[in-house]
Amino acid sequence: MKDDPIVTEVRKIREAHAARFNYDLRAIYEDIKKQEQACEHELRPLTPKRVKKNAAPKGRERAA
Repeated sequence: MKDDPIVTEVRKIREAHAARFNYDLRAIYEDIKKQEQACEHELRPLTPKRVKKNAAPKGRERAA
């Protein structure tokens, strides 16, 4: 598979960010939350999608 330059760049940025906080997940989380609060864009959580119980994927029938 071919390397995706966008994925490579995102991973490089994520690695540098984690290294800045000595890979401490709590510190990384707090920094991200601080950045969100400073952001002027409206941030909204994604609303969960309901999944029908026992629903078979399209194109496939459930086994009887």
